[in-house]
Amino acid sequence: MVHMGHKIAVYGASGLTGSFVVAELEKRGHTPLPFGRAQATADNPTALDQALATADAVINTAGPFAVTALPLIAAAERAGIPYVDVAAEIEANADTFARGASIPVVPAMAFFGGLGDLLVTAAMAEWGAADEAHIAYGLSGWQPSAGTITAGQVSRDRRSGQRVRFHDGELQYHGDTPPTLDWEFPAGTRQVIGEFSMADVVTVPSHLQIPSVTNYMSTTAAKGLQTAAERQEPETFEVDVRVRRVSEERRLVASGKDIYAVSAPLAVEAVERLLTGRFNVTGVASAGAMFDAPDFLRSLTDVIQTRHRS
Repeated sequence: MVHMGHKIAVYGASGLTGSFVVAELEKRGHTPLPFGRAQATADNPTALDQALATADAVINTAGPFAVTALPLIAAAERAGIPYVDVAAEIEANADTFARGASIPVVPAMAFFGGLGDLLVTAAMAEWGAADEAHIAYGLSGWQPSAGTITAGQVSRDRRSGQRVRFHDGELQYHGDTPPTLDWEFPAGTRQVIGEFSMADVVTVPSHLQIPSVTNYMSTTAAKGLQTAAERQEPETFEVDVRVRRVSEERRLVASGKDIYAVSAPLAVEAVERLLTGRFNVTGVASAGAMFDAPDFLRSLTDVIQTRHRS
């Protein structure tokens, strides 16, 4: 489907994910309107309004989203344009859902949060509810960006160093030592850390009746996250989703390369759908609630390959 190009404001365009988003917009024939803290800090509504004055939509790639998300959403409301962000911060995403909005808003429209939510939603299919969802990240490594490091610290500070999980229908904060176990990914067995919660514990239960959502992270990726280093060869990934209802299990797997690069087509595809009427909710909604999840995943087969597993 060919669309006329749109003007898309990109906050944090000079960052790693922001630069991928700008490139993806240009590739699809849109005009990026890059801006950042040098032009408009999150606490300056007038500057934000000026930055969005000619934009058709805004993509926020500038963390910590605990600082930037709500002010940018407010500015998007004043401009009357859709808002998308790539926030992986659990608490910032929870804040966005709690706030609500008068415009279409899709938080966590990225590798963490958005992709997992699309996969769980697609795996659920006609099921109205499930007992539990398990989302395992088989990353070959993780070379975190400076923004990831900063945002992670903000989240840890907000929860006073505690861990978080989604169990019994609510976010729970705790100090338990996470379990380590082996996970059978399609490409082979990897050691993973259990209850390594990502934004999925906010996006998935925001619209699906699943009282327990658990993340797992390959130990190689978890170790890489602890040390900031110059990015080398991009990591490969397998995201293995298992949804269970009583004795039934449904499984869907996504694979690809470079978790930062694939966040760009996820966010840009979302904006295109918001601007062409292919969405379900005016207000705050996760990827799986806002869009047709199977169709959305099919649109990204050049960068993310998905397949069902028995």
